[in-house]
Amino acid sequence: MTVHARLDCDARPDLTRTDVGVVKAGTWRVGTPERQRAAVDAIRKTWQSRAWPDSGILSYTVYTGEDGDTLFHYSQWRSEQAFQDFFARHRGDRNGEIDAAVPGIERVEVNSYELYRAKEADKDDPRVPGSIVVVDVMFDGPDADRQRDWVDGVFEALATDPNPHPGGISGHFHISVDGTRVLNYAEWESAEAHIEALAAPGDGIGADTPQWRKVQNYPGVVGGGVKRYTPALSLSPGVS
Repeated sequence: MTVHARLDCDARPDLTRTDVGVVKAGTWRVGTPERQRAAVDAIRKTWQSRAWPDSGILSYTVYTGEDGDTLFHYSQWRSEQAFQDFFARHRGDRNGEIDAAVPGIERVEVNSYELYRAKEADKDDPRVPGSIVVVDVMFDGPDADRQRDWVDGVFEALATDPNPHPGGISGHFHISVDGTRVLNYAEWESAEAHIEALAAPGDGIGADTPQWRKVQNYPGVVGGGVKRYTPALSLSPGVS
C-alpha cells in the first residue's frame, strides 16, 4: 500500500480536525500572476509525483495572493518533530524541483502556530469560501496570556457587534508558538464582501463599539497586516 498526495477538490484543509499538533504558515514571493500559476502547478506536480512523506504531515494547502505576487502556505502537522523530520529528509529535493520549474522564488518566512479558538461556519451554510483573509497581528514581545486575551477580545467584539457583515463565513485564530503573533485565517464569501466590510464606518472590520475599539487599540500590538488570498491547491494523504 502506497500513500500518495490526494488533491482535495475545494482546495481547503479541514480546519476542524483535532489531531493537529502544529500549523506552519509561510509566504513565498514569485513576482507575477503568471509565475503564481506556474508555481502552484509545479507544487502540485512535485508532490503528486512522489509518495506522501510520512504520517506526520496531515495537509498542505497553497493560496494565491490578490497582489499577483505572493503565495501563502498553510500546512498541518502532528508535531513539531514531524515537521523537522520532513525538513531534513524531504524538503530539499521537492523545493529543488519547484525551483527548477520556477526559478527565483523568494521564501520569505515560516512561522509556527497552534489553533486557539474558532468561529466555525454554520452547519447549514452551503457557501464555499471564495476568499481567504489572513490577518497577522504582531506584539512587542512574547506573552502567551496576551495572545489569548487579544483573541478573546475579538470574540467578545464579534458577539456584541450590532451589524456583522453577512459575507464573513468563519474565523480560525492561531497563536504563534513563540508567543509574539496571532494569525486569523478567515473565510469570506468573496473578496468583494470583505472589501465592502472594510469600507463600512469604523476602523477596519466591525462596528464602532467599545469592544472593537479595545481590540483595535490593544496595548503592545506593534504591527501586522491584512491580505486576501484565493484557494489554489490543497493536498492530503491518499491511498493507492
